[in-house]
Amino acid sequence: MQTAGRPARAAAFFDLDKTVLARSSSLALGRPLLAAGLLTRADVARSASAQLGYALLAADHRRSERVREQLSRVVDGWEVARLQEVVERAVERFVRPYVYLEAIELITRHHAEGSDVVIVSASSEDLVAPIARLVGADHVVASRMAVLDGRYTGQIDYYAYGPAKAAAVRELAADRGYDLARCWAYSDSVTDVPMLATVGHPVAVNPDRALLRLARTRGWEVRRFARPVPLLPRRGASLGLLGLCAGAALAGWWLLRRGALRRRNGRHAPPSPPGRPPRRR
Repeated sequence: MQTAGRPARAAAFFDLDKTVLARSSSLALGRPLLAAGLLTRADVARSASAQLGYALLAADHRRSERVREQLSRVVDGWEVARLQEVVERAVERFVRPYVYLEAIELITRHHAEGSDVVIVSASSEDLVAPIARLVGADHVVASRMAVLDGRYTGQIDYYAYGPAKAAAVRELAADRGYDLARCWAYSDSVTDVPMLATVGHPVAVNPDRALLRLARTRGWEVRRFARPVPLLPRRGASLGLLGLCAGAALAGWWLLRRGALRRRNGRHAPPSPPGRPPRRR
């Protein structure tokens, strides 16, 4: 697609949980929300149960609705400004360690190619937006909670799930002039098949079994992300910090190998410095 008067552009659309992050964003933020008094331990337990079923079993409509209902029930009555404040302070410490290095490498690559990066998530926009900024995304599509007098009502105005994600991608493409045939999409869940099928380059990331089967049938690319990292490169300094991470990993491997060789050859005394007699055992 090309809008009159401007060339067609491309974008990369990333699901968030289990695609950019190694775990659920809501679970990653559970501890600071608990400390702030927004969550109770019972809330954390119920949320963990809902998310566990979502992660370990097929992410079908029924289980996704359970997560949606849990989200609505938990945030009912929360002060919006308070949640935003807690999340902003918490993302560096509690979310950053779960970001996949492979996702950051792809975000860096897409930016280098001139493409926008969009996070598309069923989680609340107030949780997703700070994480999107953390990883260097340009835009966010996320669920929006109803607000009255500065507090959440427990209702969801917009749920970015399943076909709604695909519709949002098409709408954003029309608004910003993206050529969907040149766009990429990344997700781990079969519930995101409508979004994946909307773009020219769909990628199944750590896919659930249903998505893996479908990806193989349709010839979609499958990728495995396995490296959550504690240090995120900032946009503009990505290549240097990625090189630093790679160098640190190589140095660590060399030190471990040297230690193993020393232990293996521990029965041999190390060579004496020049000019000194060998030590007696």
